[in-house]
Amino acid sequence: MENIMSISGKVKYPITLEPGVWIFDDRRIDLTTYFSNKKEDSNSVEAYTKAVSKHWDREIMEGAIFPPTLKTEKKFEKEKVLTGTFGIPFMPFLLNAEPASDASTLVVQTTNGEYEFTLEKAYGFILGFSINGKPLTSDGPVHVYNGDGTNQENPIKNVTGFTLK
Repeated sequence: MENIMSISGKVKYPITLEPGVWIFDDRRIDLTTYFSNKKEDSNSVEAYTKAVSKHWDREIMEGAIFPPTLKTEKKFEKEKVLTGTFGIPFMPFLLNAEPASDASTLVVQTTNGEYEFTLEKAYGFILGFSINGKPLTSDGPVHVYNGDGTNQENPIKNVTGFTLK
């Protein structure tokens, strides 16, 4: 139960977070490359359309039967999940909690104290939840990174919860 955190305070729906299941979430990001890659503003519909188009083209060229290369790619993805360093954007969780109209501050609660941020800055947070395929047990369950990577070498650790004020 020590890995369970919550988003509470001035929200319509208090939310419980369990980082152990995020490894299966499609929104997970690779933290080893996320902050070093150039950010591209892309439309999610456009990205989806390109992905579907690429898949369709592949089926036309190679057929619907999985060629050996596709099987190898799936094996590589499974291996990456077991050994990767991952995080997940915090924004979807905040949006699902539906902050009150007068909420302006997010307090990150840790075993070492509290950190206050504007709600706008909090929308950009990335929650790191695994390093080298292992959950963050000693100083976790999550590490909080600024979306721009300014605290990449020194994230907020030992997080116990989030409260909106």
